[in-house]
Amino acid sequence: MADPAITRVDDGETGAYYADVEGTDVKAELTWRAKGASRVADHTFTPPEARGQGIALKLVEALVADARAEGFTIVPTCPYVVVQFKKHPEWADVLA
Repeated sequence: MADPAITRVDDGETGAYYADVEGTDVKAELTWRAKGASRVADHTFTPPEARGQGIALKLVEALVADARAEGFTIVPTCPYVVVQFKKHPEWADVLA
């Protein structure tokens, strides 16, 4: 599977990363809310027919890349994001 196209929505207080999922109109998503200089990653969702393909991980990777580029830190509260931060110690530089 090719990497999904990821789009970002950011209103300054809340935001999300979305990925198109082949075979469905439902997008995978990672949502966040601002808390000072941090983004609280509070929810991920992948449509059932696309689970296990690494799409949610790509969304977290996009958030991490933006944190590095823009200088914010991440507070993982979504269980999936918490697990991914434990699996990726190289992301410690953006962990709040």
